[in-house]
Amino acid sequence: MPPARRPGAEAGRVVPVLVPVPSERPYSYRVPEGMHVEPGSIVQVPLGPRQVAGVVWEGESDVVDARKLREITHVFDCPPLDGPMRRFVDWVADYTLSPPGLVVRMALRAPVAFDPEPMIDGLRLTGGRPERMTPARLRVVETAAGGEDWTRSGLAGAAGVTASVVDGLIRAGAFDPVRLPPHPVVPAPDTAHARADLSPNQGAAAAELAARVEAGGFSVSLLEGVTGSGKTEVYFEAVARALDAGRQVLILLPEIALTQSFIDRFEARFGAPPAQWHSDVAPRTRERVWRQVAEGRVRVVAGARSALFLPFAKLGLVVVDEEHDPAYKQEDRTFYHARDMAVVRARGGGFPAILASATPSLETRVNARSGRYSHVTLDARYAAAALPTLSLVDMRRHPPARGSFVSPVLLTAIEETVARGEQALLFLNRRGYAPLTLCRVCGHRFQCPQCSTWLVDHRLRGTLQCHHCGHAERRPGACPACGTLDHLAACGPGVERIAEEMLERFPAARTILLSSDLPGGARRLRRELDAVAEGEADIVIGTQLVAKGHHFPLMTLVGAIDADLGLANGDPRAAERTFQLLHQVTGRAGRTGRASRGLIQTYCPEHPVMRAIEAGDPERFYERETMERERAGLPPFGRLAALIVSADTRREAEEHGRQLRLAAPDAEGIEVLGPAEAPLGVLRGRHRFRLLVQGGRGAAIQSFLREMTARAPRPRGSVQVQIDVDPQSFL
Repeated sequence: MPPARRPGAEAGRVVPVLVPVPSERPYSYRVPEGMHVEPGSIVQVPLGPRQVAGVVWEGESDVVDARKLREITHVFDCPPLDGPMRRFVDWVADYTLSPPGLVVRMALRAPVAFDPEPMIDGLRLTGGRPERMTPARLRVVETAAGGEDWTRSGLAGAAGVTASVVDGLIRAGAFDPVRLPPHPVVPAPDTAHARADLSPNQGAAAAELAARVEAGGFSVSLLEGVTGSGKTEVYFEAVARALDAGRQVLILLPEIALTQSFIDRFEARFGAPPAQWHSDVAPRTRERVWRQVAEGRVRVVAGARSALFLPFAKLGLVVVDEEHDPAYKQEDRTFYHARDMAVVRARGGGFPAILASATPSLETRVNARSGRYSHVTLDARYAAAALPTLSLVDMRRHPPARGSFVSPVLLTAIEETVARGEQALLFLNRRGYAPLTLCRVCGHRFQCPQCSTWLVDHRLRGTLQCHHCGHAERRPGACPACGTLDHLAACGPGVERIAEEMLERFPAARTILLSSDLPGGARRLRRELDAVAEGEADIVIGTQLVAKGHHFPLMTLVGAIDADLGLANGDPRAAERTFQLLHQVTGRAGRTGRASRGLIQTYCPEHPVMRAIEAGDPERFYERETMERERAGLPPFGRLAALIVSADTRREAEEHGRQLRLAAPDAEGIEVLGPAEAPLGVLRGRHRFRLLVQGGRGAAIQSFLREMTARAPRPRGSVQVQIDVDPQSFL
């Protein structure tokens, strides 16, 4: 009787393989005799002249003549992508109208990790004792007597001896060589390490979240609390319950700059840091994190939005910190919102999701109000620290001096704050020195040659720079149009200009500038944030990154320089984002119980956003904004999708936009607006037109877009079309 074949080893078996290219479906490949694959297996296949990694999939693939079928060349020794992860990839592709191959590519970003990490050399105590036993040798033997295996350097370090002492014991036969698994990227967290001393309000909130984790199953909880209320410590207790249940945890953070302070807080609670996943992590470390996540050895990951696509073995909880933050929206290749996709991943995996924020997005607020999400609130700061007293500074009544941008009211408050040995924070969401430079003689304005935007003056670098495409040029001394020397004028303020004003006004004060584009990158930024937290600065000037999750014990004054800046565009989310940003930044003050205040410079004190901020009444703002959105049929009471058409010439982009509009099917309740030239009409040398598709909350936007793009002519020449479902940016 012939031996039975293993499942998957049938000669000639054909399987679909999803490869990381913009294809609408998997490709068909033959499984060689003797090879075992299953759905989720990560394999190597020929694609044209190349060998690429792909994933064995389910469902339909392309139909290929049997004579042209190519074989899978290798199966990686790697845990397969499980069913929930594969369904997540399919769901993201279907929802965002992206090719599934581009989505799966985000799950295959560490190709070196597809093969196991190499074993390392280790030592095991034999029980034999050398003839000559020195005190140093005795310490080594006693350290290793517990029965565990050691590396040579690890044993020497633990025993407090040099490696030569260990080498001598090896030669004497006291140790046998063994092969050890590679070290974990991070130690395992200890849920009992340092339980937080929670207030009654925090304890009740933590118990509610922990109960949802212990109950299992899918749920979404909004953890809403005022700034400084201890939201992080509260959801840490839910993290602990998930870890106790043997599950893995993913915590999403919006900015790399936030990561280190969060890592420190996590390590203080659990005795070990989480693994990190973001662009600032070294490639080799990212590969090890990917592999150990897939094997279940990494228990907690703290990372940016792309961490959603890590192949967790036993994911049991996802937390989205600062869930309102626009940084969670990816607007490149595959357009997706990490907050929404985190909820989808939790639903597909059957586990809880927690969304945390002091200023939740309106979409999340409405879901909580309707009962789709549970709503857990923290309405007081920890240890009875008072919220700052907020006041509006009417710039029409208290204008700054000529050439200045800080009102006399705020200058007086800064002077008093610094005199008390406390810190003042000045917030302006505009990088560089000035947003525009022009010639006083001929009126020439410095514009980006590749984008329809002005060049930003960066005095510290001596450059004029475009913040959209990265173009930079040296700041000239003469006007390139008329040749006049020393008549270039900087128009409007950036943070560098505010820092210059503070240095002139308060020369004895220690002033520090925080901006994401300063030399030194994220590492320098973290050092400077630590310096502020340790009281090594008197006046801090920063962009929106200072509004996010930082704890500055001596900060008692926050001044918003140009609070109206975010309201000056047609973005339907402008009011919401301005409210969130101002609320977050003023929340940096008074977090340790000192009396504190926030001063908001505005030319529109009567605006509903300003009134809500001054009154400290977020409910008033949310109620009004909810009514406005519902009346206009905007999210979350309606659906939006954008089509961005770009081309090398304006004519090509506009013409294809019109053809798309003509191809729109008749659908009740769905309207197409445009094409219209985008507010940022030229980007990186490409002309851009936008169409906006608007429908009711239950509108089948994706089906509409598929039919629309299928009926329209295929993009030709330099024309490209990008689809953004649920757009966050309207530039």
